[in-house]
Amino acid sequence: MCFDDCGDFEITFFMGNFFSNLFGRNNDPKSIISFDVIDLIYSYLYNEENKLEVKLKGIYDTVSVNLYSFPNSFNNEEAQNGIKKAGLKNAYEVLNELYKKLNIGAISEEDIQAELEYDYIHIQFYTEPTPEMKKHLKHVLHNFVIFFCCTNSLQTNDFRILYNNSYFLDYTRGILDTEYIDINDPKNDVQKIGFKEFERVLQGICQYMQIELPEGIELPSQESLLPEEVEVTQRTFEEFIKLVSRGNVEEKLLQKQAKKLLKNFKKEAKEYHKIVENHWSFFESIDCWNSDWKFDPEDAEYFISEMIGEDLNFEYPEETYSHDLFPYIQSALEKRNLELMTYDTHGDNYLFFVANKNEVDRILELSELTKIEINQL
Repeated sequence: MCFDDCGDFEITFFMGNFFSNLFGRNNDPKSIISFDVIDLIYSYLYNEENKLEVKLKGIYDTVSVNLYSFPNSFNNEEAQNGIKKAGLKNAYEVLNELYKKLNIGAISEEDIQAELEYDYIHIQFYTEPTPEMKKHLKHVLHNFVIFFCCTNSLQTNDFRILYNNSYFLDYTRGILDTEYIDINDPKNDVQKIGFKEFERVLQGICQYMQIELPEGIELPSQESLLPEEVEVTQRTFEEFIKLVSRGNVEEKLLQKQAKKLLKNFKKEAKEYHKIVENHWSFFESIDCWNSDWKFDPEDAEYFISEMIGEDLNFEYPEETYSHDLFPYIQSALEKRNLELMTYDTHGDNYLFFVANKNEVDRILELSELTKIEINQL
């Protein structure tokens, strides 16, 4: 963090806690998204580990936490090419473009010549998509890029956040395409989901770093967000099989499949294709529907009726097909306390099965433990 990073910028006054925000600082003593908390995270990244992959309850994949700096993090061929493609000369020009968005004064030529470093934190994580986006996406990526600054001070005492929900395939372009956000004022449903989950993510990061949070902060969760260490055994797979089959499996087959899946679980990642093949073999042993990505409502009614052992009819608009049918299917199944789910084939097809609605959360937990990828629809 550079303590000379205090150019002229607009001072904003926030309603709420008058004393903490009197000078426009992001330091609400009740909020976990405050300078005091961000500064503690920064200190850990600076002094302990500057790159983290943290697994948290309820978050798909891992939360990525990185401490980067201008210009050092851009002193590589890929970043330099990205800078040129963006029509800029060096990393400091990239930083000044970002500072314009953040209403922070530009880095002076004198500081550039002195090769001062400017640290920032980049946090990435996934959430569920909005209901509308679920037709096309299973998860949405969120990027929170945190820059430090000064508000009415000669020392760093504040921060501002840039955000987007895109993949940084070209990192320079990705960070230039971020936008300045007010965390309390989301502009759309994706931001509402991401901004709310950001609070839980910060709490989980602090728990991982064993940071003692200041008193008075209103925590988004009263429990530990770090997953417990759980040993995966044959019983784990037995429970998984019982849930995805809704108990419709003979004891002999249950034991046999659980043993096979445990053996499969212990295979090395290089045997990926064999692992997936064995997953398919398992699902073929229970009631499921292997469907192309494109299917008619009549197909859905027929095969789901077969799976649940009773006639399923649902209303839907004319000319509605494939994933657009999911809301209507789920609505009809919900009346029976059921839900349609799928094994993630990573292909252009579905492997559907029907679960008891009150067991869906546990199925998803076991999916993570067993590495058998199950998705809600």
